Amino acid sequence: MKKLEIKKNIQKQEDKNLSFRVFDLTKDHLDQYAKPHKKDHFCIFIVEQGKLQVYIEDKIHWIKAGKISVIFPEQVHFVGDSNEDLMGKIILFEEILFCSDILKNELSTYNVNLSTQLNCTILSGEDFEQSLRNTSIIKEIYEQPTLIKKEQARFYIKIVLLGLIESIHGLHPVLHEKTADQPMYVRFKKLLNEHYKQHRTVQYYAEELAITSKKLNSITKKHCGETAIQAIHNRILTEIKRQLMFSDLSHKEIAFDLGFNSPSALNKFVKAKLKETPTELQQELAQMYNA
Repeated sequence: MKKLEIKKNIQKQEDKNLSFRVFDLTKDHLDQYAKPHKKDHFCIFIVEQGKLQVYIEDKIHWIKAGKISVIFPEQVHFVGDSNEDLMGKIILFEEILFCSDILKNELSTYNVNLSTQLNCTILSGEDFEQSLRNTSIIKEIYEQPTLIKKEQARFYIKIVLLGLIESIHGLHPVLHEKTADQPMYVRFKKLLNEHYKQHRTVQYYAEELAITSKKLNSITKKHCGETAIQAIHNRILTEIKRQLMFSDLSHKEIAFDLGFNSPSALNKFVKAKLKETPTELQQELAQMYNA
């Protein structure tokens, strides 16, 4: 699968030394996103007028006027239909900007599910207008960058991101109320993303976190509304869907890559969770993406 790199997106000489790009949301700029791909950088679609269809992993989002979509590095996606009157902006920026100390440490709790929470976000009219103003400033800097202005652009991009993060405050259990066990939930999610292929028992993650399985279940139910084993299984299902949609691997290769003993074990897992076989799931996903 094609992976777009920001350093290869050169529109003008100064881009070689810039960690961000800002473009108008036009057909020309969207053409390169028409097929499933990944990026090594963040991408923000800000729609001022019209609407844009965006496929992200196994979900379809209509980004209408007043909505903003943030696509994270490595998320498989592409753009579909759009209106003739589509207007807006595209912001691209390197991952290192998002992983600043402020966002990585002070807002670590917020980071748990941002990669899906921010795929389609609607702001209040006032907040959206503020985002547009900040984006205009970023675009002006992009068109005539200086050493100082480049740092200002990083600052304004952070403001846009923080505004989006604040917009979902309270919409997700993790963000609703600060509790003592939130850091534990964050650690669990990070561990899960790192080890879900090799380890899929609640006991393993509980031991790594030095808590009981009962305590881990209590924490996950509080913060994401599912048990620890459901969280583990859902992470595996996400990867199964991703590989069925976008990889050239056979079902046997997918099974072994994800730690199943055999293709039949993969089949049994998918059947139990989704009431369909991997082949049926693959056909369903293909139909969605090719519709």
